[in-house]
Amino acid sequence: MKNDLNTATLLAAFEIVMENGEETEFGKRYEGIEASTDYDGYNIYLKGNGVELHIGFHNTYNLTYEQEHLKESFLKKIDAIVAPTVIDNHH
Repeated sequence: MKNDLNTATLLAAFEIVMENGEETEFGKRYEGIEASTDYDGYNIYLKGNGVELHIGFHNTYNLTYEQEHLKESFLKKIDAIVAPTVIDNHH
């Protein structure tokens, strides 16, 4: 997969979900995105809208989805979660 996702944005979304989300069986859910990590924290996962994103060591990632529109919707949710933080940081 070509590296077209901004891992800094993805990691920021992960942090926001973990800070603000409600507990789930696997991690935390916020704004329709579920975030979880493995026992050592080297692998993190973001799930929602039929999409699963795995971010591993050295910011490698794997995005799994069945339809392109699901991926687009998922990435828009990620951007929406992170956007207020970006705006806040400029003031």
